[in-house]
Formats: sequence, structure tokens, C-alpha cells
Amino acid sequence: MERVKVKEIFRNKEEYLGKEINVAGWIRQKRDAKKIAFIELNDGSFFKPIQIIVEDEKIENFAEIVKLNISSSIVVKGLLVDAPNGKDSLEIHANKIEIMGKADDDYPIQPKKHSMEYLRTVAHLRPRTNTFMAVFRVRSLVAFAIHKFFQEQGFVYVHTPIITGSDCEGAGEMFRATTLDLEKLPTNENGKIDYTKDFFGKPVNLTVSGQLNGETFATAFGNIYTFGPTFRAENSYTPRHAAEFWMIEPEMAFADIEDNMDMAEAMVKYIIKYVLEQAPEEMEFFNKFIEPGLIERLENIINNEFERITYTKAIELLTPHKEQFKYPVEWGIGLQTEHERFLTEKIYKKPVFVTGYPAGTTAFYMRLNEDEKTVAAMDLLVPGVGEIIGGSQREERYDVLKEKIHKLGMKEEDYAWYLDTRKYGTVTHSGYGLGFERMVMYLTGMQNIRDVIPFPRTAGNADF
Repeated sequence: MERVKVKEIFRNKEEYLGKEINVAGWIRQKRDAKKIAFIELNDGSFFKPIQIIVEDEKIENFAEIVKLNISSSIVVKGLLVDAPNGKDSLEIHANKIEIMGKADDDYPIQPKKHSMEYLRTVAHLRPRTNTFMAVFRVRSLVAFAIHKFFQEQGFVYVHTPIITGSDCEGAGEMFRATTLDLEKLPTNENGKIDYTKDFFGKPVNLTVSGQLNGETFATAFGNIYTFGPTFRAENSYTPRHAAEFWMIEPEMAFADIEDNMDMAEAMVKYIIKYVLEQAPEEMEFFNKFIEPGLIERLENIINNEFERITYTKAIELLTPHKEQFKYPVEWGIGLQTEHERFLTEKIYKKPVFVTGYPAGTTAFYMRLNEDEKTVAAMDLLVPGVGEIIGGSQREERYDVLKEKIHKLGMKEEDYAWYLDTRKYGTVTHSGYGLGFERMVMYLTGMQNIRDVIPFPRTAGNADF
């Protein structure tokens, strides 16, 4: 008999009700009396488990079944019926149970409340908990929704290099990739490491962004997006930073900063709507146990226009409240998370785009505005998180871009290929980067980036 997934049972109840079916999964909960046992079985296909009724007189290995520990795996053959205890409840009256794999007595995740910190130490097992099964199901749906959105908009999906010779952000906080023997590093006549002996013949790093490569494809296909892992060697221990994370980076030719914000807003609303529709059980769980009011907050996002203000306006709004902030509020200094959250949570109570950042605090590729003091940059700030998207209209003027590269002490030869896109048919173009994990945090109410990545990589931690 073919195995039926638990999701199919709940979604197509009438097709299976009153019939004998096969299910397989892991024991989530178990309680037993003398002659009967109740097992909550989860097969990974659905958030809710299905209850298995195990009776001594029907199951020949009853004594062995009742001794099974949480997370043991079994195959069940039995009759699907309506449970007497409530609407939409189903249960299977078992006729036969086969034990696939027993869980040892020392299984680390017992049916009690564990801290998030503890569960990070057993990251290979935490997907079996309700919280993390819900988190990673939503993570999967968010990824699919992103692809679906851009494909429906006619964007081309581009794979950009993981190993790169350039630093898109100019931050220098990059992971060096090398095949050189670290115990016997070759040196040149100046006593410095001779990278001509390395695999690529020069220093290379793990990428911090696929943007620059993506821009080159936008000048051919018009609209493109990238979606891949990025790496930052930052010694940050905040709940919002990880050394390895995923980024979505669309680039659009013939698009200015306003077009950029329009696309970002449409994308965020699309993702939220898709997840609310596709994962109602998971979202109800988050709404009840992680962040009360979450669903209402997300629905409010879908139904309202995002606010748009300039950086200068943001400083004006924050200045009267500067005494309550840890970091200074001053024109020319970047906004900190506490400032971003104050704008979205206290002042506007909804997502806010901030544009026109000071030129001295931004990346080299951002277009200089006519005032020559600010750039055509934008950040999307959301309640509960702060910045979730950063983007800009790109500097399309060859001479201006070249001058900025020199001014920042960057090597022109490293960016000659990037400058070529401005030499050969330059166009107004824009793009942004969405931190994938921050989007998942926003949708689930989870407060730490380490809890929305399957196996987090942070300073001092690369387990599993």
C-alpha cells in the first residue's frame, strides 16, 4: 500500500476518511495506559501531527511500541476516522505498526521547553521541534516566493561568483580563499605573501555581494536578480549578523530610485501574502507562541503604502528624541538599528523607505545627487527588525564613477570590467539587496538570525 503524507490527509480529508491507509513518521508525543496508547506522529509534510490510536488487542508488538522514545520512527497501517474530541481532528486506528528506528534514551530534545541557546547546540536535531519545523518551512516558502515573484515580473535569474577578486562594499571584511600552505607561505622580494603562487594567481575572497556582476547582466537582459550565499568576516555578536547568509539582489536597467522602491515594496508585499496563504498553521503558531499580533502586523503591511522620507527628514524626526538613544543622532552619521526601529515602530508604525543618504557614508557605486552631498540610496526599514533592504540608483556616469574609485583608493584595474558597462551604452539603472534571513525573521517574529539559518556561521562558531 502506498504511503500517504500527513499533509494530504488533512488537506484532502474526504478522500481518505473511512479508509485504511499507510503513514510513516517520527513520534512527537506518546502517552499510554494499560491497554491503549496515543501517539502523535509527524512525517515532516505538515505542521500538525496526526494522532495514532494503538490498542493492545490489535497490535501484536504493543508492548514494544509503548516503550519507544520520542523521535523513534515507525510505519503505521490503520483506519482514518474523525476524532471525537473536536472539529477538523483526525486519528488513525492502527492495525499494524512497524518500527523503523528506535531513539535512544538520551535523545537531547525531550517534550519540554528548551531555550533557543540550547537548541543551537543541537542544530542537527532542532528541525524536529515545532518552532524550527515552522521556521524552516517558512524559510523554504519565502525562497520559493522570491523566485516566483521575479519570474512573474520577467526577471532573469543570474548565478554570480562565490569566489571574487573585488570587494563590492569596500568594507574589506572579507574571507580570504587560498590553497597556499599556511605553514609555508611563499613570499616575494618585499617579504609579502606571493599570491602569484596561489591557485588564481592573485588574492581572492568569498563574495560579500553579487551586485557588481549582476549589473553587467542587467545591461544585457534589462531586469535580473541574484539569490545566493554571501560572506562577511565581521566580528559581530548581534542578533542580526552572521558570517554566512543569503542575499537577493535584483538589478533593473532604465530604472531610477523611485522605480527601485516600487519594486521593493511590491516584492515584500508579495512574499508576505504568499506565506500567509501557504503556511496558515505555521503562521498561527508564530502568532500564538512567538509574537502575539504578528499576523495582524503582516496584514497591515500588505494593506498599506510604505512611507517614503529623506535621510534629512529622518534626522529631523529623531533629533527631539536623541536623549533616549545610545548612539548619536547627527546629520552625516549613519542610522543605527535603534534609530531605524524608532522611525518604523514609534513614528510611522509601518515600513519606511529612507532616501538621500550622505555621500560620505555610502558605497562607491551609488549615484551622486545634484546637491553633491547626498546619493540616490534607499533603505527599507521595518518594525521589529530595522533595515531589511538596502539599495540605490547606480552611478551610470563613467567619469563620476571612475573619479569615485580613485578617490576611495581603489585600484581601477580591479574594476575595469565594471567601468566598461558605463563606456558601452550606459543607462540609468537601480537595484537593491534583501537580506534573506532578515526577511524570515520579519515573517516569523524570531529575534535572532541564528534561529532562522539551518546551521549558523558566526564568529567563533562553525559547528556541524
